[in-house]
Amino acid sequence: MEENGGAGTTKWSISRPSAGTPLKVAGTMSIRAVLDRVFSSVDGSGPRPVLTLGSGDPTASPCFRPPPEAEDAIVEALRSGKHNGYSPTVGVLPARRAIAEYLSRDLSYQLSPDNIYLTAGCCQAIEVIISVLAQPGSNVLLPKPGFPLYESRTMFSNLEARHFNLIPDRGWEADLESLEALADENTVAMVIINPSNPCGSVYSYDHLAKIAETARKLGIIIIADEVYDHLVFGNKPFIPMGVFADIVPVITLGSISKRWLVPGWRLGWIATCDPNCVLKEAQVDKLIENYINITNDPATFIQGAVPQIIANTKEDYFNKILNLLRNSADLCYNKIKETRAITCPHKPEGSMFVMVKLDLSWLDGIQDDLDFCCRLAKEDSVIVLPGSALGMKDWIRINFATDVPTLENALERIKSFCQRHAKLQA
Repeated sequence: MEENGGAGTTKWSISRPSAGTPLKVAGTMSIRAVLDRVFSSVDGSGPRPVLTLGSGDPTASPCFRPPPEAEDAIVEALRSGKHNGYSPTVGVLPARRAIAEYLSRDLSYQLSPDNIYLTAGCCQAIEVIISVLAQPGSNVLLPKPGFPLYESRTMFSNLEARHFNLIPDRGWEADLESLEALADENTVAMVIINPSNPCGSVYSYDHLAKIAETARKLGIIIIADEVYDHLVFGNKPFIPMGVFADIVPVITLGSISKRWLVPGWRLGWIATCDPNCVLKEAQVDKLIENYINITNDPATFIQGAVPQIIANTKEDYFNKILNLLRNSADLCYNKIKETRAITCPHKPEGSMFVMVKLDLSWLDGIQDDLDFCCRLAKEDSVIVLPGSALGMKDWIRINFATDVPTLENALERIKSFCQRHAKLQA
């Protein structure tokens, strides 16, 4: 999108770069593919069970179950006989209305069902919005570290990915100066993931306001990935990027996957937070609808259950999950501090992850983060994600959303692994 000054106003439009603009797209690999490679290193004949802290699916642990109200809503929707046919491509109206009302709780303005487009999980929401924004020669600004699906999608859409750094020592805040230097007249959007996968960080109101002002200055929209909305357990509350939509147009992506612990139900959304009608005037809403018309819809019985899932889930359930995550995050952070050769620069405050830096100078014969993870899998049957899958070489990502005994066991194995491979220090 472009910014054209005049009388102190900002004019927005979809950027149309000139023909022949060079396009550079880095290759990428999915998290699943990287974890499959790590998992292939496991010695299947070993006596100890495999402990998986690599994926973003907490449902393997029995303490992370969906609320019974959500399960009841699914059963009721199935048995009603009302949700067996096709749905409108944008999603059924009651579900879109319920999600609009849910998101509007945190905003000073009201979203309408027309602002909501239902998708088969947040992954499809990413596919849709990246495809819609892709124009020949355009680029999008992605956080590093970040969620690699964004880069995969930009690659397949012939959209250039440019990476701005998140700063570990500042709670993984966006380096806005480097971000500004990356942008040019062909930049169409920037992606913000808050609460963060993979960092476990939660952005403050002030930092989000600075992000909004930077995007306004650059004349680009913000894609706000908020799939972990409200999964915060530190000192900062969750603030949706849509709060700043009067400053800059915001496209919010979300789902019921994480807060309700149902990633397999595949119900996500795109929400256009656009009180000044900037996106509508640029016909982004039409582009989204046109693209959704040629994609698959979420299952209709899941859509049918959404209003009851949102309305009936008790606050006690959410508080219970937050307490579990808080305790696990504290345990993980403290155990990492006890382990030489790995460090955690910032205590996790949200989502289900923490980024951990490897100090290879303390480890004998470990080449890089992938080698660390594969050997840890082979020798100790613990699976963690190499940071290189997220754009951070010689880091690892740990998912702490599991039961305490499993987490303690896995972290003790990691500590033992590091001790066995420690170099003799002079």
